[in-house]
Amino acid sequence: MNDSGFLRLPRGTRNLLRPTSLSAALVTCVLLGFSVATAQLTGDIRYVLACLRTGGAAGFSPSETFTHRPYFYRWFIAGLDALTPDSLMVGEMVIRLAGVALCVVVGLLLRSGLKRRLGPRDATLAAAMVALCLALAPRNDYLQPEWTATLLSVLAVALVLRFDRPWVGAAVASAPLGLAVMMKYSTAAVAMMALLVVFAADRMRAVLLAVATAVSGVVLLGFSFWSGSHELQWARDMPQMNKASLARQALDPGFVLHRSIEYLADRMLLSPIVALLPAALVMVLILTRQVSRRRRAEWAALAVLIVLGCIAAVAFQGNWFIYHSAALPICAAGLWGLAVARSYAAHGRPPLFLIAVTVLLAALVPFADSTLKPLVNVGTVWLAVGIALVAALADLLVARRRAPLPTPKRRQKAVPLVALAGVVCLAAPIWPGSPHLASGGHVQSTNADYWRLTEGREADAAEVNREVPEGAPVLYLAFGDVAYFVQHPAQCRYPIPTFLQRVKLVPDVKNLKSTKENDHCITDNPAGYAVLQRSWFPLTRIDPKVTRQIKNVYDCPKTLPNQYLVVCRRR
Repeated sequence: MNDSGFLRLPRGTRNLLRPTSLSAALVTCVLLGFSVATAQLTGDIRYVLACLRTGGAAGFSPSETFTHRPYFYRWFIAGLDALTPDSLMVGEMVIRLAGVALCVVVGLLLRSGLKRRLGPRDATLAAAMVALCLALAPRNDYLQPEWTATLLSVLAVALVLRFDRPWVGAAVASAPLGLAVMMKYSTAAVAMMALLVVFAADRMRAVLLAVATAVSGVVLLGFSFWSGSHELQWARDMPQMNKASLARQALDPGFVLHRSIEYLADRMLLSPIVALLPAALVMVLILTRQVSRRRRAEWAALAVLIVLGCIAAVAFQGNWFIYHSAALPICAAGLWGLAVARSYAAHGRPPLFLIAVTVLLAALVPFADSTLKPLVNVGTVWLAVGIALVAALADLLVARRRAPLPTPKRRQKAVPLVALAGVVCLAAPIWPGSPHLASGGHVQSTNADYWRLTEGREADAAEVNREVPEGAPVLYLAFGDVAYFVQHPAQCRYPIPTFLQRVKLVPDVKNLKSTKENDHCITDNPAGYAVLQRSWFPLTRIDPKVTRQIKNVYDCPKTLPNQYLVVCRRR
């Protein structure tokens, strides 16, 4: 602990700060523990787990099971799933805990790499904030391909800076950065953001890493196509299911700008640390006085490119899902840590106004859908960004008018408590009243709502399991979280009929080879039972041919009021 740079104190003051350090560490561990115990996994992760489990029960490995996610991401989730017990909720805690462990390891490696560029104090706080931001990420970010790509990209940044020889660092770092691209292909934007971060530190290393990653990416992609018999086919067919993608629609700059402003407001509601990004960037640029103005202007341009690149990836996919920008809070957290460290280095004091705004945002977010609901909108969220920026400028102005504290007194400042303000802000998404989903600057649902939804899904699955014999194979005509809770095995490599369901949104999907294979799950040796979720798989809106096949094979009763799932029996 004394090697952190923050806590390397004169012998006479070590005991004074030790209780503060231990208290801050204890609070951080409690927040992480609460997150692990209560957060639960989002529906998308449950979908992937359901596909892997039900497909695995049918004899298909992660390489051969369709989950709407690429090869290496499927194996990553399968690896985490191998750690879980039979209990679903305990298993989710184990998976979340394993993710936290990965974040800690990556954070330690990042600190080691940053120390070679920033020194112990800056490296420690920046790396700690990055690691904790990953570990305390909102449910909708956690373990998603973008989150996983961000974790791998942080690892790549740590490794490329860790080695003395640039070419060695680039070669080693190219493996995790290449894997970051493989998480969803669109996550190449996350890898590009990492390259820009490295470019800000060392241009030569960034160029070498880009070249090495191009090679590793091609090798990894080729391996996935060779190892998975359907991988190339799925790589071609999956993008065709996304109706909202800019690849299918004309670009409307006005809409993209307006939607980006709303989207960033939603992002800040779920991750308030993002609201502090401009303020932290300004502080870092102004307080890094030993660097030329030209170099600092270059850093500012790179920061803008990183944000724009993140938003461009979100806009291109067209769905505007919040997890598509999972890398943005990580960038904000790292900058916040660096800004606080630079304030200590320049003035011997923390930026108290910025710290106050940080704590205030952390305190307000859990009430965004209750006490503060009438006040929360896009405008007020962006107002918080302006207030944080004014606070940072006020800190700089006050510090300029006051003489820096002498070194002995500077060392005695309770740095762990100041850092804890950032940790509390990162933990804002974990509370019951914190937003789970937001749209247009308004909270759509909270964590408490999601927990109640999970209880409802469990009750619905219990009803299904009372009608279906234990262990009997099932044809799922429902979203993945239904299969996750029902837990009966499937009988084909398409456990969830995603291709068949998307026909109602994108009619030409029915011509894809994967859709035709998905259709065989109904006609070729169908399961004795089918679980139908009419809200997700409406028989009146999919391909009429598929509807006729289902009705010919299965007898599905009418849906009763308030009935979420229907059990169909084979005729």
